[in-house]
Amino acid sequence: MKKTKMLLGLSFVAISGLLLIAADHADAPAITGNANDITDVYAFQGQDTNNMVFVVNTQGLLSPGASATAVFNENVMTEINIDNTGDNVEDLVIQAIKRGGKMYFFGPIAPGTTGTSSTVKTAGASGSVDISSYGGAAITSTSNGMKFFAGPRDDPFFFDLNQFKAILAGTATGFNNPGTDSFAGTNVLATIVEVPKSLLGTSATINVWAETKQKQ
Repeated sequence: MKKTKMLLGLSFVAISGLLLIAADHADAPAITGNANDITDVYAFQGQDTNNMVFVVNTQGLLSPGASATAVFNENVMTEINIDNTGDNVEDLVIQAIKRGGKMYFFGPIAPGTTGTSSTVKTAGASGSVDISSYGGAAITSTSNGMKFFAGPRDDPFFFDLNQFKAILAGTATGFNNPGTDSFAGTNVLATIVEVPKSLLGTSATINVWAETKQKQ
């Protein structure tokens, strides 16, 4: 396949222990809401503690109606970058690309090149999964010791936007407990892969970031 080039900024998460996350729900108007728009990246230890789970959510703030018609773009690749040497350069990548009604996964595998341009690592094909439909049962698949999912999910990110604005305006001194979830009732398109830790190297700490890259 042809070389792809990053179109969008990236989200970053460092993993040491169980979970640290970075979030982004507000991008430039030309990016927000389309297949390039990353809302969140999550990385955490799986229920099977021998595994790590990676989640990349895109197309945030989808209403139920919009969720029914939202689709992954076949010209956009989601790439999860993994640094296991602490130099903030990807040592491994996991790539996900839609073809027809399926999401195909490649990796973890060493990238052909590092940075903002990528080639699809077809030699590292690891599995595929039927893309789940909105309102339908979640479809997962297992291959090569890995598990896969792609489709709409409720947005798991919790943020009290109005209270945050009040803090910025000086009319509140902190968040309420409990707060009000400004993203309640909205959805995202999620790409999820569970990977044995043995495929990620031997480091106790990894850095993880995700990119969406559009075919050029």
